[in-house]
Amino acid sequence: MRTDSRLSRVLHVLLHMARHDGPLTSEHIAKMLDTNPVVVRRTMAGLREAGYVTSGAGKHGGWSMACDLRSVTLLDIHRAVGGPHLFAIGVDNEHPGCAVEKVVNQALGEALQRAQAILIESLGNVVLADLAQQFDQLCVDGGWDIAARHGNSNAKG
Repeated sequence: MRTDSRLSRVLHVLLHMARHDGPLTSEHIAKMLDTNPVVVRRTMAGLREAGYVTSGAGKHGGWSMACDLRSVTLLDIHRAVGGPHLFAIGVDNEHPGCAVEKVVNQALGEALQRAQAILIESLGNVVLADLAQQFDQLCVDGGWDIAARHGNSNAKG
């Protein structure tokens, strides 16, 4: 089964943007993610509507951070990019006529609700600043090329 990586890819971009001086173009971000600039613009639009990034046109335009990293959670970002359902598994028929299927649906439904509540709580407890701090520390501890901290697509990161 193919996974939806929008959240992890957007978080990757946001951390680079947070440590980059000046805006990043859709083309630059697309190269970083190995995707099309149109996909970048479509994805970033949700972040712009939520007030997390801004965009500018023209020669010196591009995407820039517009929020305090300490106030935005991973759950906020998930919601802003129109993330999919948190789980791909679920019941086959929500209104079954079979007693066995009703019992199975109830067991699966309850387990998925508990799992989703845990995941939502976890995503809501991590702010972008936490990731940025871990990223900075990794760069220092690992001796990573400082350019990686500033969104250079040719550097590690």
